[in-house]
Amino acid sequence: QVQLVESGGGLVQAGGSLRLSCTASGRTVRTYGTGWFRQVPGKERQFVAAISWSGGATYYAYSVEGRFTISRDNAKNTVHLQMNSLNSEDTAVYYCAEKTLSSGSDYDVRVYDYWGQGTQVTVSS
Repeated sequence: QVQLVESGGGLVQAGGSLRLSCTASGRTVRTYGTGWFRQVPGKERQFVAAISWSGGATYYAYSVEGRFTISRDNAKNTVHLQMNSLNSEDTAVYYCAEKTLSSGSDYDVRVYDYWGQGTQVTVSS
């Protein structure tokens, strides 16, 4: 069983930056990719960014492209999400997730098998 823990969330002002981390613990499982998603009350969980197991491929939602950067450190079982130029629309609970099957779109929440508990990001405006 794998446990994912997000950290680094908090309150920032618009234009500020925040760095989120997702660390896996427990039994090590093979991952084909790791994704970051976010959710606000009343809305469906939406894709933010994803990274392949090797870190060689990254994907971003249009809304965060150019502002967010996803990276991986497999030696530490950790994936980071650097968030810059934050605005109020970035306010959400951010979740990381692991994809243990090679099939399926990296953008689809349904193909991810393990999820963290989420970390709150609040951007004041």
